[in-house]
Amino acid sequence: MDIIEAIILGIVQGLTEFLPISSTGHLTLFGNFMNLIDQQHPERWTAFIAVIQLGTLVAILVYFWKDIWNIVVDFLNYNVVKPKKFNEQSFNSKLGWFIIIGTIPVVIIGLGFKDFIEGAFTKNLVVIASSLIVLGVILAIAERVGKFNKKLEDITWKDALLVGLGQCLALIPGSSRSGTTITAGLFIGFERETAARFSFLLSVPAILGSGLLEFYHSLEYIDGDGLLTLIIATVFSAISGYLTIEFLLRFLRKNTTYVFVFYRIIIGVTILILIANNIIKP
Repeated sequence: MDIIEAIILGIVQGLTEFLPISSTGHLTLFGNFMNLIDQQHPERWTAFIAVIQLGTLVAILVYFWKDIWNIVVDFLNYNVVKPKKFNEQSFNSKLGWFIIIGTIPVVIIGLGFKDFIEGAFTKNLVVIASSLIVLGVILAIAERVGKFNKKLEDITWKDALLVGLGQCLALIPGSSRSGTTITAGLFIGFERETAARFSFLLSVPAILGSGLLEFYHSLEYIDGDGLLTLIIATVFSAISGYLTIEFLLRFLRKNTTYVFVFYRIIIGVTILILIANNIIKP
């Protein structure tokens, strides 16, 4: 991988991590076109994707730094410094608990199926294309039946758990972490911007955990040049990720997610057509 390829992949990661269109799917598609995926060692591509997600984590931390700071401070204050019953805690402290509750499912599933997730099956473009289409249809259904009457202050532990279970579907390539969590949020009645905001906050521990774990495992086969391109891709994913967060939150205040539904279906069908005509390999 050269520097230009690293920049392109970093930008793609940042753009697609927060839009509900699947960063893994797009990165794997680009990696396939660039012939960067080693089919004999697919776990290396998984590690690369997970590590450059740390750039998008930086984007979240910078964009939501006030929210995250308040959550951490209040959580420690009400649960460590001066412990209080859950009902007596501040909203930010409760939100900290909701993020923990929402993270538990993906930790259990992610660790339990780690080898499968890193395997060749989850790099298969047929799987990715199918996920893009199916989850796109489910997002359309969520738009159709959603009530859009819940704000972040209305969230309950059941809501957090359901969105967390939705996040588990993001382990299927092509589904999209933001896509599955936003979809789950719409199903339980969140406003579109609220669904996106909670989705971003919920992604912090998942991205941090998977990114650091994969970075540790990838050290054995990352050389000097590989580390340089990894850093470059991560930096560009942070920059494009920050801009994408700003765009999506503004967009969802006045618009539906149907544009992403159509995009997912079009891209999914296009990939299947390209595979059927032997233009790209599955």
